[in-house]
Amino acid sequence: MAVDPDANKLREQANSQFKVIPTAEQVIADKKLTVEQIDLGKQLFFEPRLSKSQIISCNSCHSLGTGGSDNIRTSIGHGWQKGPRNSPTVLNAVFNGAQFWDGRAKDLAEQAKGPVQASVEMNATPKYVEDVLRSIPEYSEMFKKAFPGTQHPISFDNMAKALEAFESTLVTPHSKFDQFLTGKNTLNNLELKGMEHFMNKGCVACHSGINVGGQGYFPFGVVKKPGADILPVSDRGRYMVTKTATDDYVFRAGPLRNIALTPPYFHSGEVWDLEEAVAIMGTSQLGTTLAEDEIKAITAFLHTLTGEQPKVEYPTLPRRRPQTPKPGE
Repeated sequence: MAVDPDANKLREQANSQFKVIPTAEQVIADKKLTVEQIDLGKQLFFEPRLSKSQIISCNSCHSLGTGGSDNIRTSIGHGWQKGPRNSPTVLNAVFNGAQFWDGRAKDLAEQAKGPVQASVEMNATPKYVEDVLRSIPEYSEMFKKAFPGTQHPISFDNMAKALEAFESTLVTPHSKFDQFLTGKNTLNNLELKGMEHFMNKGCVACHSGINVGGQGYFPFGVVKKPGADILPVSDRGRYMVTKTATDDYVFRAGPLRNIALTPPYFHSGEVWDLEEAVAIMGTSQLGTTLAEDEIKAITAFLHTLTGEQPKVEYPTLPRRRPQTPKPGE
């Protein structure tokens, strides 16, 4: 006869491995963000004129209505090009140790500059972005308020800093799991059993901390490499950043907060079912074939990581002016 999990014992163990997601207000205070910077960043997050085609915004690939990602295998960018990797969620990204699957950006400000300039994504340049923003008087005022005392408030760097400020507020507190960590009995027996498996079978070795992942780098296929459909041979992961042999097919451990909202899974975006993703992780990372009841329990636990989604009102953007660059210029 199966024994029900000991909630208090599991809570103590979990609190040694994980941390509770703070509220947006706590993040704003900790990072000393200003209202003006956050408001500007919000405008820019939804601003398609930062892209050369003027139809792609940050929200295009990191939709706040669908878990902070676009829920397709790889994002569609400039000229209908397909990106090389699945788009990570922007929700709780402020807590990641580094940004992108290969960790090539140290923080959200550095990350914000990448997609804007990438030819396969927004295909713009720093000068193009600055020309667009300077052509619109409302943005001139917003940048002055967000970055007072600076000689040139409108700059590519300040655009990235404003986006970082807004994106830092996109957190999802009060999940069932977080409530459990703080002492409430919010998890049922199946979810508790899943958490027990998650910690005791070794998942926590890569997926721990505040974001249940997002901190370290690990080979995809520690024990057994997945097939080429899931682990494309052409994408060598962090090796493409460091050129170090030991980083071959190494990727940042994906943060698992809100994972139930962001299929498809893995950097290749080839797996749509969360139970299938759990099973693949068992064989490739842990070297074990998880039983069906174990897979279902772990998956049930992963669903408890879904927190309160940020409520963001879509902004009305300032109108273009005659001097605003046209698409493609």
